[in-house]
Amino acid sequence: MGNRTLKLSPWHWRPVLAALVLLLNMRPSLCLVPDFFELRSSYPSSYALLLDRQGVQLDARRIDSRTDRLAWVPVDQVSPALLDALVFAEDRRFYHHHGVDWYAVLRASLKFAHGDKSRGASTITMQVASLLNPSLTWQRGGRSLNQKWRQMLAAKELEKHWSKDQILEAYINLTEFRGDLEGIGAASQILFDKSPATLTREEGLLLAALLPQPTASPKHVAARACALITAGFTGANCPAMQELAASVLDQRHTVYAEHPDLDPVAAQLLLQPGVQISSLDSRIQAQAEAALSDQLALIRSAHVDSAATLVLDNATGEVLAYAFHNPRDNKLVDSVQALRQAGSTLKPFLYELAIERRYLTAASILVDAPISLPTPSGLYAPQDYERDFKGPMTTRSALGGSINVPAIRVLTMVGEDAFWQRLFELDFTSLTQAPEYYGYSLALGSGDVSLWMLANAYRTLANGGMFSSPSFELGGSGTTHRIMDTGAAFIVADILSDREARTLTFGWESPLATSFWSAVKTGTSKDMRDNWCIGFSRNYTVAAWVGNMDGSPMHDVSGITGAAPIWLRIMRSLEEGKVRLQGTAPPPPPGVVVEDVRFQGINEPSRKEWFLSGTEMKKVIYEPQSTARILYPVDGTLIAIDPDIPPAHQRLRFHAETQGQDASWWMDGSLLGKARDLDWQPSSGNHHLILRTRQGVVLDAVTFTVRGGYR
Repeated sequence: MGNRTLKLSPWHWRPVLAALVLLLNMRPSLCLVPDFFELRSSYPSSYALLLDRQGVQLDARRIDSRTDRLAWVPVDQVSPALLDALVFAEDRRFYHHHGVDWYAVLRASLKFAHGDKSRGASTITMQVASLLNPSLTWQRGGRSLNQKWRQMLAAKELEKHWSKDQILEAYINLTEFRGDLEGIGAASQILFDKSPATLTREEGLLLAALLPQPTASPKHVAARACALITAGFTGANCPAMQELAASVLDQRHTVYAEHPDLDPVAAQLLLQPGVQISSLDSRIQAQAEAALSDQLALIRSAHVDSAATLVLDNATGEVLAYAFHNPRDNKLVDSVQALRQAGSTLKPFLYELAIERRYLTAASILVDAPISLPTPSGLYAPQDYERDFKGPMTTRSALGGSINVPAIRVLTMVGEDAFWQRLFELDFTSLTQAPEYYGYSLALGSGDVSLWMLANAYRTLANGGMFSSPSFELGGSGTTHRIMDTGAAFIVADILSDREARTLTFGWESPLATSFWSAVKTGTSKDMRDNWCIGFSRNYTVAAWVGNMDGSPMHDVSGITGAAPIWLRIMRSLEEGKVRLQGTAPPPPPGVVVEDVRFQGINEPSRKEWFLSGTEMKKVIYEPQSTARILYPVDGTLIAIDPDIPPAHQRLRFHAETQGQDASWWMDGSLLGKARDLDWQPSSGNHHLILRTRQGVVLDAVTFTVRGGYR
């Protein structure tokens, strides 16, 4: 009979086709259909986008190098022209079939019988089924009959659970258009630099022509587009499609304007794909960046190369601005988190603790005079910044003027252990050594701290001693607890806001003076390696630092000339123009009283002064007491209790020279009695013994330790 080609007409296939339809409809479902809304909500973008609190873009970063996709695009935000082109090119009976187009199956089967394997009759629904289930994906050599059958089953199930618009929406978001471009959002933005809603019919047709072979050359894509026009797609012409393919397919537009020097803060926030809404305020951030840049330009000749600033919302702890400028070779070093010597910035917390424990009041007299204290490495003899001594002064003037020796005297009252513990409670976790490692110099900022830690500690002071952690989340961390006494915190904040109390060191006019209520402190570390300015208004805390990344000294740059101008500029931009109430001093909390105080023997005028209730004084008299001192115990004495000796026979005798002064013994904040020889029953622990006049003048103070106990 010879070789003969069997030609089958469509009528021969109808019984087989009918049987397949019947079998497909009778077979129980074995396909799990995902929830459409869960699929849409879990769709990961290849980008992390950082927004400020108002939705303004701050930074962007591509974090998935394997695929390039943007956020999910709803079908109603896509140009109808694109949808028309996709349906025309891929599935013209999309709105009429139930997942499988049997007419297309018949045509494909006839072609297959004649050796044409170019098309597999996959509907848009069937393609979505494959996109959802990798096991149904087309592989090299095509799909097996089993895969094709399972693809049909999955498409039927999709049509039962999803609407046509949902299927089409999944298709335009899950399919690959060009290379690594997945989804209509990325394809539209990167190829055409526009949103999917604004695509023209020619642009939509070009995207549809990409689908059979996303990596095809522009010439081949244009040829397919022209074939679709010939087949009946209207609103486009072939020459325009050829020109569009040549100009678009070999270029890529930038999706987001990425920050050229991604800083560690943005990197920290851009760890997860999608949109990250932060507490940052783009307006305040820009002002902070400008303040750093401009100040560095002014002082760069004084050997300064870096600066940083942090702005916190007092009420919530939200980070409103976080900025630093470093040399290019250190651009990724986070200067806000870097550890450096604190200088005088820790003094307010020392004075607050002394006032809280009622060792001092704001009107107490402290003497700025030469002092030598024994340490394991020798005598410690601190000096002031100006290398002179100013004599007796009140606590208010000593803290306001940041005088060093009085701060050391306060530390001897409070004790190194207690001060270190308070700093640790304030989250200065960088102070990892034991208190004795820092010694007396802890009062002058010998410990290493960060701008982040300092800013939040001052914010705690602004909030009356209530602590919570800073946060980049809107609303802050939310968890608060009390660390400081609210009355003592109020008094210290009042001192830091007192322009007159600063005049001894800083004069009346300085970058610390504002037209609204603010409390502020500067600090300069040893050899002018770092300087700081941290302060707060009723609404905000602003912290600034300047220095060098290599730790080298600056040339005659202090907190006033280096960091303070940054602080002032940012604080003014935050507070000036606010309603009048916000610029006034905060009201005193319960337990704080005001008293008219007169001073005698020191050069300070009478004034109204704040006191913790029960510590108030009307008159403070200072008389020179250069010889008044504690003779025993000497500072740093270690006393051991012998448990074999009866307690009645073990007494510690306090002995002092008062030179006729009306003085008393005070132990750990409690009055023991008149400053005559006093036998005291030892108790284990660290103790602080103070020789003090009835007017509150501290004549001398020592710290000693008792070890051991009775069985």
